Amino acid sequence: MSAPQPPVPQPSAPASQHSVPQPSVPQPSAPGSRPPVSVLGLGMMGSALAAAFLAAGHPVTVWNRTRSKTGPLVAQGAVPAGSAAEAVTGGGLAIVCLMTNDNVRELLDSLGESPAGRTVVNLTNGTPAQARELAARATELGIRYIDGGIMAVPQMIGGPHAYVLYSGDEQAFETHRPTLAALGGTTFTGADPGLASLHDLALLTGMYGMVVGVLQAYALVRTEGISATDFSELLVPWVGAMLSGAPQWAAAVDSGEHLTDVSSLAVNQAAVPNFLAAFRDQGITTEFFEPLKAILDRAIEEGHADDGLSRLVDLMRA
Repeated sequence: MSAPQPPVPQPSAPASQHSVPQPSVPQPSAPGSRPPVSVLGLGMMGSALAAAFLAAGHPVTVWNRTRSKTGPLVAQGAVPAGSAAEAVTGGGLAIVCLMTNDNVRELLDSLGESPAGRTVVNLTNGTPAQARELAARATELGIRYIDGGIMAVPQMIGGPHAYVLYSGDEQAFETHRPTLAALGGTTFTGADPGLASLHDLALLTGMYGMVVGVLQAYALVRTEGISATDFSELLVPWVGAMLSGAPQWAAAVDSGEHLTDVSSLAVNQAAVPNFLAAFRDQGITTEFFEPLKAILDRAIEEGHADDGLSRLVDLMRA
């Protein structure tokens, strides 16, 4: 999924079973020996993926339901396929980037038996359950399936700050890893096909929470005619400083030790009504903060008044 530029993880040694794996950037194959790639789906992201493979010297076949979208890439040297099945069988690696995983399922169902033995990397945004279902369907068709989550916007693809999360068929991933490196850093999250999308959605969850908070802050100051640009000079370092506590919150979540000497749930419960009152007084919505009040109230009712905010993770299960 397209997303604002994420922090740039640094390569590390292989991760342990319970840690979050980090991206690595393998060196691509030598010029003249790069394997062919097919890209199916030429929206903004799919077109950026195809262009990155072309720039890295890979022979690229492209397919899109609306054939006219292949034109700019054909002008760069790509070969248009007449059908999705032709695209998948035209190279050793097929990259799929469509609007939804329902579209991916329709595409797989249209392929017939001809793609057996091929590898499909699905970089369409979706859920862990959808990835597992698609992996099962691919297996029925004899396709080696890798699911993926793109942690970049189209303009970042192929650059130093882009990376892609992968999960599924590990042997196929390792075989094609040098080719996939044309898109950015590569992070294998596990053999369970659903793990890439789980990591993807978790990272985007953190991003959306931050973005909504920032936009709510801008809405609040704008009610008094304060420039959002000027206010950002205060907000950006403040948010950055607060985010530096994330590793400590993670340690508390993993250990189950949530007692704090910084800011207890009781203190936060007492403060949140002030936010809601101020939002109402200033004429902006409270709908983003109402759920926070509800979960804080429940935490206090369940006896966690002295704990820190990390305790809320335990209350987030439906």
